[in-house]
Amino acid sequence: MTDFILVRHGETVWHAENRYAGRADVALTERGLRQADDLGAWARGQRIDAVISSTLSRARLTAAPAARALGLEPRADERLCEIDFGDGEGLTLAEMAQRFPKQHAAFLRDPVGDHLPGGEDPREAVARARACLEETAAEFPGGRILVVAHNALFRVMLCGLLGIELSEYRRVFPVLDNGTLTEVRLSAGQASLLRFNAPPYAPVPAAH
Repeated sequence: MTDFILVRHGETVWHAENRYAGRADVALTERGLRQADDLGAWARGQRIDAVISSTLSRARLTAAPAARALGLEPRADERLCEIDFGDGEGLTLAEMAQRFPKQHAAFLRDPVGDHLPGGEDPREAVARARACLEETAAEFPGGRILVVAHNALFRVMLCGLLGIELSEYRRVFPVLDNGTLTEVRLSAGQASLLRFNAPPYAPVPAAH
């Protein structure tokens, strides 16, 4: 088995207006940089075998303090990049409703089958991210891996790993806060959710 600690990158300059940041390389805010430092403080003393992030700067900068604290060389993998939101990139949901109302309404009903126009099919995003995790699990059997990436990618990937209908990701996992810890265990092709959206320093609940 291999445990993965999934961390959404720190707050970005688009956070306040809840703008969709997919492949745009959006900068971290001061708060986002502090969240990265908090993750580094949490990582110090943890048993972690590798630190992997998306190639986008907001993820790499969030992962960097943890990698330094652990004395590890961080890896960046393009397969962990956020879903490409196509015509929705940089927009709020209200702006999408104005620019392409029919597609926006369809997206709210089924964000996978009717993903944003010009954007990536979330099923393909799940496949690439899952492949990254499975390759890493094979490289580090029994390991514990820190993965810093993105909001929508993590939520839809969790559905895929846990056998939940992908189109339900916005309902089942409505919130994934910046800098929080979500831990998943992969074992013999099965996934277990150990914790979700927990602040750094939160203990893992004991199994019963």
